[in-house]
Amino acid sequence: MSDVVAGPVAGTSYPEAYVRAVGRFAYVWGWPMVSMMNRRTALTSVDEPGLRGGVLPNAPLGRVCMMTDYIPAGQRFVACTNQDVLYGFGFGSLDEQPAVFQIPDFGDRFWVAAAWDQRTDSFAQLGKQYGTKPGFYAVVGPNWDGELPEGITGSFRSSTALAAFCPRVFIEDTAEDRAAVMELLPQVTIYPLDQFDGTMKSDDWANVPTFPVPEATGSAEIRWVDPTAFFDQLPAVLDTVPPLPGEEALYQQFRAVLQAAQENPAVKDALVAVAVEAEQEIITPLLRWEFNGPAAGNGWYSPKNNSQFGTDYLTRTALARSNMFENAPHETKYLFTDTDVEGTQLDGSHAYTVTFAAGELPPVNGFFSVTLYNEHHFYFENDLGRYSLGTKNPDLQRGADGSLTFFVGNAKPEGAPASNWLPAPPDKFSLYIRAYWPQQTILDGTWLPPRIERVG
Repeated sequence: MSDVVAGPVAGTSYPEAYVRAVGRFAYVWGWPMVSMMNRRTALTSVDEPGLRGGVLPNAPLGRVCMMTDYIPAGQRFVACTNQDVLYGFGFGSLDEQPAVFQIPDFGDRFWVAAAWDQRTDSFAQLGKQYGTKPGFYAVVGPNWDGELPEGITGSFRSSTALAAFCPRVFIEDTAEDRAAVMELLPQVTIYPLDQFDGTMKSDDWANVPTFPVPEATGSAEIRWVDPTAFFDQLPAVLDTVPPLPGEEALYQQFRAVLQAAQENPAVKDALVAVAVEAEQEIITPLLRWEFNGPAAGNGWYSPKNNSQFGTDYLTRTALARSNMFENAPHETKYLFTDTDVEGTQLDGSHAYTVTFAAGELPPVNGFFSVTLYNEHHFYFENDLGRYSLGTKNPDLQRGADGSLTFFVGNAKPEGAPASNWLPAPPDKFSLYIRAYWPQQTILDGTWLPPRIERVG
């Protein structure tokens, strides 16, 4: 007897309702992985590292491009970026060629270098919280069976050949810290293994080319998944992303319906129709933070399995839609909300206070920030160029009791310190806490996020 479980039989006719049921689930399941494919295609279509539209790092496969300043407002490639770190970004095809993360001596500065597989799960442990030593770290694909050369400090294996890379280096919002980082940044890089020679390479990140934006962008994030093309792309996902334990039956059902669609135009039409419906009815609402993790207290929500999703398909897809490329929980704790403590939508026509009582700042070994996003999860452009407040701001004023209050609204509330004001759009917005290198009390929910209270 074979241990292989029998699946759908070729040639079977499927009722449209069944096709729609399987197709709807396949759309939610595969959405993050198709998004990764399309981002890889768009953001690696350059001959050398540079900035797309002058704002977002792009690089050929196996490379990374580092930024030399905070990511500015105006880009629509990646939602929910932060104004705490210098970003680098790139993609690899790791079965063809491993990539080398070159890690210099960061001293006491906080940094983390994330790598995600096609499922958007994190697989590399590189950063200050790991005690990573300077050196050269290889990331390899699931089917790469070569030998790493002498001089490679360590290695990590991705579950998929497609992988995304993102080094992040903390920088205070001061001229002194910017100067200090600029001395370090040229040695922060990633490159293909065949370029490794055991010596520290240096890249002039301050003088990289600018590439044109390939298409007009609106106010929301670029659409990385086209529902009308989704089921044409899903077979590549099934071929290149190995099933998790227990997913084999899912793959059988998806492949059977896709095969039926090749043979019967009516089945293909039903799949396209259900993809368009699922995009509107399921994916679009996932931009709301209430669907991005359990309640964390005081109206905030927080995932507990970010970048380690397993079979939590809803959270994986929700974060891919709202906030792609999160770090693992022990690297960064994310908390977010669309509402005040009373459950009312945040709106810049009102003023709010966000108060951390004395001794109640987010418990971290790294740093924290509170970022404000507009209704599309991008920065609200303002004259101050201020999109977040936190550890990077040395001039924040505290109350006489040691508390720290941020004032949020479209206009600065009367009497509020200018340094503590976070400008908001005149309409809907959301707030987002990042806690890098979180301590146990924030991981286990003992620490509660602050109350957001409407003033007046």
